[in-house]
Amino acid sequence: MIVRTILDTDLYKFTTSYAYIKLFPYAMGRFSFKDRDETEYTEEFLEKLKAEIDNLSRLILTYEELEYMTRSCRFLPRVYWEWLSSFRFDPGKIEVYLDEAHHLHVEVVDYLYKVTLYEVPLLAIISEIKNSFSGNIADPELIFCKLSKKTGLSNERQLPFSEFGTRRRFSFDVQEAVIDYLSKNARYCTGTSNCYFAMKFGMKMMGTHPHEWFMFHGAQFGYKHANYMALENWVNVYDGDLGIALSDTYTSDIFLSNLSRKQAKLFDGVRCDSGNEFEFIDKLTARYKEFGIDATTKTIVFSNALDFGKALEILDYCHGKIRCAFGIGTNLTNDTGFKPSNIVMKLSQCKMNVNQKWRECVKLSDDVGKHTGNPLEVQACLYELGLSSSPIS
Repeated sequence: MIVRTILDTDLYKFTTSYAYIKLFPYAMGRFSFKDRDETEYTEEFLEKLKAEIDNLSRLILTYEELEYMTRSCRFLPRVYWEWLSSFRFDPGKIEVYLDEAHHLHVEVVDYLYKVTLYEVPLLAIISEIKNSFSGNIADPELIFCKLSKKTGLSNERQLPFSEFGTRRRFSFDVQEAVIDYLSKNARYCTGTSNCYFAMKFGMKMMGTHPHEWFMFHGAQFGYKHANYMALENWVNVYDGDLGIALSDTYTSDIFLSNLSRKQAKLFDGVRCDSGNEFEFIDKLTARYKEFGIDATTKTIVFSNALDFGKALEILDYCHGKIRCAFGIGTNLTNDTGFKPSNIVMKLSQCKMNVNQKWRECVKLSDDVGKHTGNPLEVQACLYELGLSSSPIS
């Protein structure tokens, strides 16, 4: 069994689930899987995946886990964890098949406060099965040798980082070994996004909100208003907690132009998940200066396919300008000598209630060629935001 507890996921899945319950309890969503490498899968792989999906339905939040999450997440009320203790993953909600080219298709449809919980476990399962079927065997000696060098750099340079590697980990066991090592040896490891491992190793849980929160707002309220409304609604739910704002759902330039002085002062900082990190530092600090805000009181969390070498370059560039921290995922939990899976699950459609028609959800990116969603809707989004001269390319 690959996913062994409902807490084997990222914290932001629970915070986003609760935000949907509070503000949009009747909204529905569709999550769709994409393998950016266009991998050809086998029927044996598909059968193993279906078996693991069935295993998901057996997971329950235990009393010990409920008590831990209630103590550790003051921003989420006990009633949420009591609801979660009654939640069960439903294999009937998951459509999974191979097309004629043997490409994998996975879609999940449900109320948004429930369907958001499927994303990370499914990706972790697919990544681990893929490694197993490829015959890849992780070498612990190699993993710990690399970890020793990374933690040594962090300790020497006082580089603050969190472990963000659940969704594309090599395996559950590798992630567990990595976090165990970090908890004992990395003095500047600030925590992990994985709730189960945070509980097991006494680490801080890290995370705020995902792209899907902004994508939902863009689909329902328009792309020009999406960033502002998404942040306002986050504040309505969390009242200043979980204060790192995601900047790149509709490009960081649009985010910065939408950012209000109130939001800039209220949020602790911003997460940079795509594009040129050095250009973003300059743009964000300039925006804070326009608002009369001392940028050195704010933080950028960098999380775009980082390794420790690149993180150190960014750390040096931020010095004296703005605080920084780093969310490092695949480079920690899947740095095994084998090529990691390049897989994602994104919110592809949503509707405010069962009677509404489905609306397409899209995500732009500061990385060229990484826009996500229906191509026509992506073009419409670009046009509405003034990033394209024509609504149809």
